Amino acid sequence: MRRSILCTVLLLAAGLLAGCGNKGPLVLPSPAQPGDTVAPASSAPAPATSASQPG
Repeated sequence: MRRSILCTVLLLAAGLLAGCGNKGPLVLPSPAQPGDTVAPASSAPAPATSASQPG
């Protein structure tokens, strides 16, 4: 009896874990072509200035 409950719990856990994750085929980005343009990186924020400087 105890063994059947353990097997049931393990099978249920395996089934739940198998159902997690993304569905469908894996899609990789195509390699960059010589004529392709790359979007510019966003500009870095200006450095923060503190009102009080240690001194």
